[in-house]
Amino acid sequence: MRTNSRHFIWVLALAGSMTTAAFAAERAIKVADRLDASADALTDMMRASDKGIPQDLIDKARCVVVIPGMKKAGFIFGAEEGRGFAVCRRHGGVGWSAPAGMRSEGGSFGFQIGVSDTDVVLLVMNDGGMKHLLSDKFTLGGDASVAAGPIGRSLTARTDVELQAEMLSYSRSRGVFAGISLAGATLRPDGGTNKELYGRDATNREILTGDFKTPAVARKFERALNRKSPQRKR
Repeated sequence: MRTNSRHFIWVLALAGSMTTAAFAAERAIKVADRLDASADALTDMMRASDKGIPQDLIDKARCVVVIPGMKKAGFIFGAEEGRGFAVCRRHGGVGWSAPAGMRSEGGSFGFQIGVSDTDVVLLVMNDGGMKHLLSDKFTLGGDASVAAGPIGRSLTARTDVELQAEMLSYSRSRGVFAGISLAGATLRPDGGTNKELYGRDATNREILTGDFKTPAVARKFERALNRKSPQRKR
């Protein structure tokens, strides 16, 4: 009887370890898929020419946040939450930092992502916007000023909005590109994703302002950023 009990305990332990490994592998796949979806969303929204994100605005951006809708990959978020990544320019303005996990909650941001499979891109245009991005949590339209980003080649509108807003927001829903108002949504670091990416606890401030090496699963995202805007223009 004692031998059988030991054997049963050993089987349970083995099954538990296999289950844990399976869950870990599943989480890793989800992070990789979100990174790839972020790369695709940014590329498509930059390729849209007169209907997409203006090139000179992303060239002047300090940081970029991408929240992919992800329904096509099987990650159907509720109406109150989305998950994506932030990157910032490296020192000197050449190249981009390793990605840091971000969560969006509430407001029109979460509603758009959860209901209509919308990809969202935020351009952080100045030091004030970057300060909010590096904080523990901030509200768009409250703590940080945000405006629907201009699309196409309207230089007058682009100049006006660029001078006023700390962040510019864009969306893609079913192939339609537009600026989008995200007032009321909150953004905060996604510590769980950061731990999966880097194998330890790391803050968004450490990742976005430090010398973290970009993980292999984020290479596609990194290539998209460097292809679209390799160097910041002042």
